[in-house]
Amino acid sequence: SIMGDANPAAMKRKDVIRMRDSNAHKVYFANYSLRVLRVLMEHCVDLGWRETNPARGVSELKSETVKQREPWPRELLDAFRETCPLGTRERLVMELCVCTGQRIGDVLEMRWSDIQEGAIVLQQNKTKKVLWVPILPELQAALDVAKRNSVFIVTNERGTNSWSYRGASHAVREVRKKIGALDYDIHSWRYNAACELLEAGCEDDLIAAVTGQSPAMVLHYTKKVRQHLRAIQAQRMRTEQKQNV
Repeated sequence: SIMGDANPAAMKRKDVIRMRDSNAHKVYFANYSLRVLRVLMEHCVDLGWRETNPARGVSELKSETVKQREPWPRELLDAFRETCPLGTRERLVMELCVCTGQRIGDVLEMRWSDIQEGAIVLQQNKTKKVLWVPILPELQAALDVAKRNSVFIVTNERGTNSWSYRGASHAVREVRKKIGALDYDIHSWRYNAACELLEAGCEDDLIAAVTGQSPAMVLHYTKKVRQHLRAIQAQRMRTEQKQNV
């Protein structure tokens, strides 16, 4: 929904509800737009442009069909690598996301000078945590053939600045469309990192040492894989117990 030349002082509660409901087919976007509008209208109140916030109290949409984000299946990661060979920006941004476990925003800001002692040193924008993340062989292979036209590791098409989120997201979406991976987005690669670490036998504190996540977020990102691994262990123990009787 775009306000354009609309006067924020004239916006009414019914307008907010209409905006929300017009995006009902995209529940996440509808609710996100509502949150942003709520903040903007509160700012209008602070500036004296209006007396009340028309978005305050408007409930968000609920949907039981909203698909929870999951890590990319191994076959789709393989398909992505086949489609985007080493040397392409799409491959480089994917390896940075999967291998470091960082948010796409932090990945796009990574600089060549951040590579120190075989690792990437970064400060997360969201948490302000400073992390030292060792570089995996898959990422090193992508870095070895990457062009160094800018201080940034992943650059725009001209190589003059960092790649924008919009540009990277669009390019990755085109690949997702081509390989049948539209159910898995650019943010799901952070899930891959956490789940691969769990599958490798890492405890939660080791996973957090790479991803910088809180204990609660580590559990959230690895919930499905964790259940699978625990179920396999439980059934194996169950079988072994029967054999020993």
